[in-house]
This record gives sequence, structure tokens and C-alpha cells, in this order.
Amino acid sequence: MKDGTILENTVEVDAFIIYFGKKSEISKKNHQLCRLCSYIYTPTTLRRARERESENGAEVLAVQRTTETPEIRAVPKRYDIKLKPDLVACKFSGAVDISVDVVAPTKFIVLNAADLAVHPNSVRFTDQTGSKVLEALVVELCEEDEIVVVEFAENLPIGVGVLCIAFEGTLNDKMKGFYRSSYEHKGEKKNMAVTQFEPADARRCFPCWDEPACKATFKIVLEVPSEVVALSNMPVVEEKVDGNIKTVHYQESPIMSTYLVAVVIGLFDYVEDFTSDGIKVRVYCQVGKANQGKFALDVAVKTLDLYKMYFAVPYSLPKLDMIAIPDFAAGAMENYGLVTYRETALLYDEKHSAASNKQRVATVVAHELAHQWFGNLVTMEWWTHLWLNEGFATWVSYLATDSLFPEWKIWTQFLDESTEGLRLDGLAESHPIEAWILLLDSVEINHACEIDEIFDAISYRKGASVIRMLQSYLGPECFQRALASYIKKYACSNAKTEDLWAVLEEESGEPVNKLMNSWTKQKGYPVVAVRVKDQKLEFDQSQFLLSGSHGDGQWIVPITLCCCSYDARKNFLLQAKSESLDTKEFLGCSISQGCLKEPGAWIKINVDQTGFYRVKYDDELAGRLRHAIEAKCLSATDRFGILDDSYALCMACQQPLASLLSLMGAYREELEYTVLCNLISISYKIARIAADATPELLGYIEQFFINLFQYPAEKLGWDPKQGGVFYAFLDDRHTSLLPPDIRKVAYVAVMQNVSSSSRSGYESLLRVYRETDQSQEKTRILGSLASCPDPDIVLEVLTFVLSSEVRSQDAIFGVHVGIKGRETAWGWLKDNWDHISKTWGSGFLITRFFSSYEKAKEVEEFFASRAKPSIARTLKQSLERVHINAKWVQSIQNEEHLADIVQELAS
Repeated sequence: MKDGTILENTVEVDAFIIYFGKKSEISKKNHQLCRLCSYIYTPTTLRRARERESENGAEVLAVQRTTETPEIRAVPKRYDIKLKPDLVACKFSGAVDISVDVVAPTKFIVLNAADLAVHPNSVRFTDQTGSKVLEALVVELCEEDEIVVVEFAENLPIGVGVLCIAFEGTLNDKMKGFYRSSYEHKGEKKNMAVTQFEPADARRCFPCWDEPACKATFKIVLEVPSEVVALSNMPVVEEKVDGNIKTVHYQESPIMSTYLVAVVIGLFDYVEDFTSDGIKVRVYCQVGKANQGKFALDVAVKTLDLYKMYFAVPYSLPKLDMIAIPDFAAGAMENYGLVTYRETALLYDEKHSAASNKQRVATVVAHELAHQWFGNLVTMEWWTHLWLNEGFATWVSYLATDSLFPEWKIWTQFLDESTEGLRLDGLAESHPIEAWILLLDSVEINHACEIDEIFDAISYRKGASVIRMLQSYLGPECFQRALASYIKKYACSNAKTEDLWAVLEEESGEPVNKLMNSWTKQKGYPVVAVRVKDQKLEFDQSQFLLSGSHGDGQWIVPITLCCCSYDARKNFLLQAKSESLDTKEFLGCSISQGCLKEPGAWIKINVDQTGFYRVKYDDELAGRLRHAIEAKCLSATDRFGILDDSYALCMACQQPLASLLSLMGAYREELEYTVLCNLISISYKIARIAADATPELLGYIEQFFINLFQYPAEKLGWDPKQGGVFYAFLDDRHTSLLPPDIRKVAYVAVMQNVSSSSRSGYESLLRVYRETDQSQEKTRILGSLASCPDPDIVLEVLTFVLSSEVRSQDAIFGVHVGIKGRETAWGWLKDNWDHISKTWGSGFLITRFFSSYEKAKEVEEFFASRAKPSIARTLKQSLERVHINAKWVQSIQNEEHLADIVQELAS
């Protein structure tokens, strides 16, 4: 729509209206399909309509969302699915009988199907009495749109009927749809069959209406070899064995979305336990690894009981299975009643798993089980609202883990989640939390394959962070009551973001919708500048961009602050661009007479980092906080936040590197794990950028970092042993000399001393990789190999990563090159791009270490003819990061007195 004028020709499709610049005809058949598709594949239909009108000479001027109810002609109610996988030939056959409610006259049924061969002669529609059977007149597969169009000779009978379709497919090796995963059993390589349907890959297993709002019930039958274990969402109700084949029937599921249907077939061991109300919980894994599932089992049983109380709604299925899959693209998948996991996210070995592995298992299990309520019982209406699923599950997984393991102080580690969200959302090429479809200034999802790109740090980490911010603002008790009300209200149905805000608003009496719209409907976040002026604290908000550019966003910001003590915290909503507070009125004292006159006084904004924003202090306030850190007056979360904000401001060229390094000097006695990790990470990044910006100062900067970590290294200790620890470990993999917690460090140290002329350490690590059956050990080794400074070894490692010895899911761990290997890695990426693109699709770009405009241009030119829609956003973000680094390099080079300050800090 242009200038508010409704154009003469409008074509209404689902909940959108396309506005064209002149009249044109759409064929009757295509128009009918558009109306029939309705909510089932709105994005594809809209894209096709746009292309069709363009071919007819019309200009698409606008795409507008509408609240009009679309005309729905056929609604799925129940799927009866029979699957027969061949685990040797890696194929499967199947049949589906779909109970469909025909609610308006139509000759067409259109549903999703991809990578399937549909048998045209099998397609028929039977009315609810069984007296009328209509054979399909035309069955047309549209591979590009991933749909199958079924046309009948006459209108289908109104009411519930059954659509029958037989089909065949391949157990693919892409880790999506119905796929194969390999494993060894008694020295023999075998295949298991696994499903992974989120976001839009159920269509690769059986024809269906493959969208979250198209909920139905599912009754599944599997015909499999008699010796294997066959699992699905629901318990087995009948099993018939006929020689080498058994047919397994499963209980009908409750109403759910297609992306939550699951099947796993293979050889497994399991451990089991029961919740307090008798729900059977099992952890399945490869034969011989059952003991490694005990920790996850214990976490799951306790978490189900915890969520039952927190949500005030019991777990809704009669059983819960969790299973470790050797080849798995994501970390885990919350399939209703049958949760699938990567092995590293479910199994824990007391002898070979590190403490970080244990925490990961706990948080991932808690995350997936949260989905059993928030996602499975109440499901997002469309992928626009993905963040509701993933952001909430991420946040509540920390809530559950903190309840089960308070000694871990896991909320401090939640800051890693927030930081990842802040760093991605600091890019101009970010996207809003709510990825609105087909709006001109937002994320356009034109095809199902593009949905994958919004499964990122915005949906997960920023989503979790703004939920935490809202919970902190409303209070935990009010927030919990509202969540329980929301789940009860929308159980077994679909909901959107506004539905949650409405319930929270009703419970709290606060303007939640207005507040949160500023965080979910626009990308980015603010930096809040704070300064002292004439007895007042002045606050200014502006959009923070790592490029240093000025954005035009504005937010309603929940500001929290404390002055000199955590005993008295103050808060208010910053709704305007600027606001000032009278300190006497707000803090109870004036600056000239109050606490800020004291030598050790300080003011901290964004207390405990519960807000999703950066803070920039004036020089006086920043200096006072630096002294407060040295005096150990601040919490670990606040120490983390001050450091991370300063680093981000420095990268955005809003603060000199000298100021950041001076602040880091205040952390010389830091002992808190999460803060130390961030300090180490920032040190590495500064060293990398300094190598490009001021190589003549790199030695001084590295010496400063050595001095910086001297105290924590001595205080925490390494428990050094006499003799060669690594070589003792090679002789005895069960030795206590090299515990799992420090193996990665030892492996990196080994690779730092490897070269083409001294390869023994590299070859030893490869031997350990090949001999271990521990997934966590394999990823530790993979993550260490490319850190070698020798380019020839780096190239050898990268070649190894693409070999059959490395599972596709693990390849990303092997490309963590150091600065000396970046050019080698870039050349390798270009040489192997066709294979990499075909195998992994999106997100596999090695550009983050580059820091010159020339390199950005080189990257852009290489991908000019190679970019696909699935990597479009990843590519833009990668190029933006290179530009940010290049600008940062120039800023550091122009910084006055940096050399003097760095040399002073080093000494």
C-alpha cells in the first residue's frame, strides 16, 4: 500500500494482502490453490503470486498483514502413519491415512511433501460413511515449493473424510527429515533410522500439512527388523513378530504439530526411573554406554517434578524417552515424549567428561523438557514466534539448573548467553526477535529452507535475556503465576507473542505489551550513557551498533541502579531518549553532600546485568567503578557486565583501547570462573586485533596479559606433576595425571609446539581421536588441532575435518584456527566451498578473524556468484564483522599515547 491508498487490484492470500500496481488475471486454478493453501504455506504462495504478477507487468508495491480470517477448505485432524525403513538399503516406504475435515467446497487438496515419491494410483479420498471413494484425477509434486497438489474430478464431500497416500523415500545423510545415523555394534558398522522434523522437514517423511498451527493427533505403526528397538512419541500398545520382522503399534498421541513427531530405530541400551507421580523416564544410548545416561536421567526426573510445580500443570504424556544419536545436527530436539540429543548433550562419563560437560547436559535436558510445556503443549502460531519457544526454554533451563545445582551459581554463567545475544544484535544485519514474515523492513521468510536462519542467538539468547529482564521487572512470583495461567489458557492449541503479553499484563497490571514491543518488534538494543551533572544523574539512550554508526531505535528501558551498596536498589523506566534524575529525590542524598563525595563511592547501572543493554559511564563514574572492582565491592555479574560493556564500546570505537586495558588491570585478582573466562576471551581478541593494528606493541600487550593472569593462575593452581603429563596420558588413558577439565588446554599446548618437522604431538592426538568412543573427547581434540601455528599442519587438519573420519555435525569444531592460520583457512574454504555448501548449507563461514576492507571486498567478490538464500544473512553478518574489525584497527592506529600506556601497563 502506498500513501495509505488501497489499490484497485488486491489478491487476498491467507492473513496477508498483496497490493499490485495494475489489474491482472490469475488463472482460476492458481487462484483456487492460493485460497486452499491459506495458512498452510503462506510464504511460498505469496512469493509465487509476486513472481506471477511481475511476469504480467504488475509491480508489487506492498505486502500487508491482515486480521481477516482466511478461507480454510481442508483441515487435518488425525494422521495414521505406517513406515517401513530398510536400514541396509537406506530407503523407506510408507502410507498415511489423514482424517481431513473439508469445510468448504473444493476439488483440490494441497499439502507438503519433499524428497518423496508419491504413488499416484494410491491417492484417494473416502467420505466419513465409507460409501463414496474418489480417486485422484491429478497428483502433481512441486519440488521447489515442497508441495503435492491433488486434484479430484468433483468437489469433495463436506465433513470429515480420509485422504490416503502411499509413498517412498530415502533415509538421507543430511540429518533432517527421516535420516540415517551410523554406529558400530560388536565391530560391525550399522545404521539407525532417526527423524528430525523441526522446523519444516516432516514433509520429507510423509505428506502432511507441515506448519505449527496445523495440529492433529498421530497414530504410528512401524515395520522393522525384529532385533531392533523402535521408539516413537507414545508408548507401544501392540507388537507382532513375524520371523525377522516385527510390527509395532503405538498409542495415539495428543494433538500436536507435525514438527514434534518422532521415530528412532536401532540397537540401544537404556536406564530408567520414575517421577513422583509415576511417569516412566528412560535414557537410551548406544549399547554399552548405559551408565553414561544416569546423570541425565536423574536431572530429567527431578526437572519434570520441578516444572509440574512451576507451571502448575502436570507433564501431559504417559512416558518420556530421551535418546543419544551419534549423528545429530542440533544440540537436541524436544519431540513430544521422545527427545533426541547429540551424544555430548546427553551422556556424562565421570572419568572422561569435564565439569563443563556435566553442566551442559543439565542445562540442555532442562531446556528440552521445558519445551514439553512451552512449545509442545502450547505451540507458537508460526515461526515468527519461534523466540517464544527457544528464548523461554533457554531462560527456564537456567532456573531449573539453579534449583537442582545451586553450588554451580549458574545464573552467573547465564551472562554468556546474554553476551552472545548482545554481540549478534549489535550488528546492523541483525533481525527483530519476532521475525515477522514478508514485512518490508524485517526478516523475509520466503521458503521453508530459510526458516533455519532465525534459529540463532537472537531467538535463543536475546529471547532468554529479555524474558529475564521482564521477570526481574515484574517480580518472580507475579511472573510465575502469569505463566501458569498462560499455559492453562492455551494448552493443546497455538499462541503468539501478544497472547503471552496479555496474560502477563492482566496478572501484573503493568503495560507489558507496550514495554515488550519495543524489544521484540525492532532489532537492536540501546546503550545508556550516564553522567553526573549539577546534582543530577543524566541518562541518554541511543541504539548501540558495533560499527559505531548511529541507529534510530528507541526502547522502554527498565533501568536499575544502586549507589555504594546493594542494600538499596532503585529502578525506573527510561521511556524517552533522555531523562535526568535529581539525586537527592531519587537516591535520598545530593551528590555534593552524599555518598559520591566519599573516596570509595560508586554507582552501578543495570544491577546484576538483568537488562539487555549496554552502559557507558562518564569518566568520573567509570573511574569509581574501576576502584570498586579493585576493592571487591561489586558482584561477579556486575564485574562481568562492566568489562563486557567496555570491550563492546572499545570495538565500536566509542572508547579507546587504552581505557579498556586500564580497566582490565583492575581484574588482577579476579577468581570467579565466568568473569575470568570473559577476561581471557577478551584478551585473546585484543591480541588478535593488536597484531593487525599495532604489531610493534603486541609483545607489550601480551606481557600485560601474562601479568594480569599471574595471581589467579597461582591462586587457583594447576597441580603440576613431575614428568610429561601428556605422554603419561598416551600410555594410560585412565591416568589421573590429565583430568578431563584440563585436557583441552593440554591438547592446545601440544599443538602450539607442532610443526611440519615435529609432528609427533599432532599424530598422537589423532591416535587418541581414532581410538576413543567418547564424543566429548573427540570434540575436545577437534577443537584443538587447528590452533597449530604451522600453516601446513593447519591445512592438513582442515582436510581431515572434511574426511569420513569426522562426523558432519562435528566438523565445525575443527575449524577454530588461530590468527596465523586464517589465510590458510580462507584458501581452504574457497577451494572446498562447493562441497561445504552442499553438505552444511548455511553458517559455515571463516571470516571472523579478518580485519581489513581489502579482505572484506575479497570475500564479497568470492560469494557474489555463490551466495544462496540460506546463507544470505550469515554472509552479510560476516562481512559486517570484517568491516567492524577494519574500522577498529584504524581507530587503534590513530590512538594517541597508546604506546606509552601499554608499555607502562606491561611493566
